[in-house]
Amino acid sequence: MRVSLVLFTSDLRLYDHPPLRAALTSADAVVPLFVRDPAVAAAGFATPNRNAFLADCLADLDAGLRERGGRLVVRSGDLVEEVCRAAREADADEVHLSAAHSRFATRREERLRRALESDGRRLYVHDAVTVVVPPGEVTPAGSDHFAVFTPYLRRWTQVRLRPATGAPRRVHVPDHVRGEPLPARGAVPGVSPALPAGGESEGRRRVTAYWRGGLDAYDEVRDDLAADATSKLSAHLHFGTLSPVELVHLARRRGGAGAEALVRQLAWRDFHRQVLAARPDAAHTDYRTRHDHWRTEDSAREDIEAWRQGRTGYPVIDAAMRQLRHEGWMHNRARLLAASFLSKTLYVDWRIGAAHFLHWLVDGDVANNQLNWQWVAGTGTDTRPNRVLNPVTQAKKYDPDGAYVHRWVPELRDLAAPAVHEPWRLQGFDRAALDYPDPVVELSEGLERFRRARTGPA
Repeated sequence: MRVSLVLFTSDLRLYDHPPLRAALTSADAVVPLFVRDPAVAAAGFATPNRNAFLADCLADLDAGLRERGGRLVVRSGDLVEEVCRAAREADADEVHLSAAHSRFATRREERLRRALESDGRRLYVHDAVTVVVPPGEVTPAGSDHFAVFTPYLRRWTQVRLRPATGAPRRVHVPDHVRGEPLPARGAVPGVSPALPAGGESEGRRRVTAYWRGGLDAYDEVRDDLAADATSKLSAHLHFGTLSPVELVHLARRRGGAGAEALVRQLAWRDFHRQVLAARPDAAHTDYRTRHDHWRTEDSAREDIEAWRQGRTGYPVIDAAMRQLRHEGWMHNRARLLAASFLSKTLYVDWRIGAAHFLHWLVDGDVANNQLNWQWVAGTGTDTRPNRVLNPVTQAKKYDPDGAYVHRWVPELRDLAAPAVHEPWRLQGFDRAALDYPDPVVELSEGLERFRRARTGPA
């Protein structure tokens, strides 16, 4: 009996899974393996919210495999060692894996390839599993990646995508290859109270519901903070419980402005991956330095802590930061405002904000998180690096009735809009009655500090 092994990583699904399909085609039996690699925790990525969501994903993947006669094999330890050990136990001559694009993932993949080849086994890496268009597939003349989104999008939309495939009907797993018990969501401490459920079943349910009741209006309402009308598929894309290729096919078949806007967001996701694949150091260093002299954790401790706790005195910023802690997620427009406020109004090093987001965001992703932070901070791919988002103006535009602020900052629920966005303007008893801080900085002072720093020594 010929056996293949499929290593699941950020592709925790059965639908549209090229590595699994290839393994089933080439062998009589398959070992579906997931390795809990301590290197992920050591790098700071195994946070409570993502661990809890991961537990849901693994339980759902195992359930889906069992419905098809199989099961998921979970092991803990060094990924390369565990894959090789499982391959030897199963006498698998092939290992199938989805391509990944971070420096950590590509180095690990190369170690795995060498180890398997020395053991007489082959590694097959499948692309366009966690992305729509793989990094490097489209490039501009004279460069290995696009640094501006619009020309990238133009080329991205011209790529002919592979067809999406269904889930397998049967999966036979050798009985003698055993794993450890699945991790349990309830055993993870420190999880956000309203963290959403994970897993492919939940992801596909969300897609069905969104296509039925939200996609067509997506382009009109995606920036409306109170409407909460975004797809909320980002965590499922991060863990690979949904296929980005399948989503593009579905959206293009649907058509319309909402579907086109969603496809652009998927292209933006791929855009950041091709930037990071070409410039791995951008995960930690400026993609385009502006020679900033950022305020640090030591020099801006009180301001940073006020931002983290949602006590800056700017209601829309505080609402965003409280939503992050409660849900492990934040509205996209709110992410832009919170990041602009920290990096430009407070002039704090963007890496401090990126680390905080990575700790709490269930969809926390190196490419999207770090490069979006740099885009806002003006050290990334933004063609207007010195733009500063005014939180009051933005709040009045995207939360005109104050509903988003009312939801997350209960101290201000009795204030009507537009006063709710500027509570410091209240006088006397009305201001004293509010258990809410004054602004940590006046916007004009923050703007002047930022402009001064960008044009000369801080």
